Amino acid sequence: MAELVLDARNGTGESPVWHAGEQALYWVDIPGRAMHRWSPTQGHRRWSTAEMPACIAATAVPGRWICGMESGIFALQLQDDGQVRADRLAAVRHAAPAMRFNDGRCDRQGRLWAGTMCLDMAAAVRAGAWYHYAAGDTALPARLADFIVPNGLAFSPDGRTMYVSDSHPDVQAVWAFDYDPDSGTPSGRRLFVDMRPLPGRPDGAAVDVDGCYWICGNDAGLVHRFTPAGRLDRSLAVPVRKPAMCAFGGARLDTLYVTSIRPAGDLSDQPLAGGVFALAPGTQGLAEPAFRS
Repeated sequence: MAELVLDARNGTGESPVWHAGEQALYWVDIPGRAMHRWSPTQGHRRWSTAEMPACIAATAVPGRWICGMESGIFALQLQDDGQVRADRLAAVRHAAPAMRFNDGRCDRQGRLWAGTMCLDMAAAVRAGAWYHYAAGDTALPARLADFIVPNGLAFSPDGRTMYVSDSHPDVQAVWAFDYDPDSGTPSGRRLFVDMRPLPGRPDGAAVDVDGCYWICGNDAGLVHRFTPAGRLDRSLAVPVRKPAMCAFGGARLDTLYVTSIRPAGDLSDQPLAGGVFALAPGTQGLAEPAFRS
């Protein structure tokens, strides 16, 4: 059963990251232009950002994060006054107007991968791409292209398999790649899961200690677990229609935190939309790699 962590009312709650050193959960609200932190002992804090933040990764410096936003990859420093100092590390040349970053995380070696999408998802423009950023890079060449809404990024426990999805209703697929951990190069793209016959569009994801792939079923109020062979193993329910991304956390990494989307319109049947929830998945996750600077 899902437990409400915070009635955050996020427009799009995205990129939950459990910070083991702080025993706290961080995430962003994309249209709300905000970064959030919650811990069982210290409660909730919020910081405002100048651009829409989409994906975050911790660094070794307290209060400093790497973030994919609208115009590139930024270093964020969280300030005591609730604001964020943002320094752009690398600009992105989008393939179309009105785009932003979306899903992203670090590989097991601490290099950031982040995908881009058009703000108008309904237009179904295949301008989305995946970018790879390592410390010292000043350019962001696209590494994987031809996506509408890139999502679902995750890496196997040994770091040798990379997963990505496309959430758009016209696609609804998850792919696996062979991943070279030395060079950070994906190859051998293959279909991992066709989610069109299943409930929910594939959104944000995480991987557990058994190498199983957990992905939010957007529009269905579910989080699905797939085995490394691509077999649906179980589905857990949340009390909102649009779960956005999941992350393992807690002292033993045995809690699955789920952020969600609060759509416009009548929410009488899902008043907690945009909230953050905790599930008991029956397994443990992996510590999220920090960005290696």
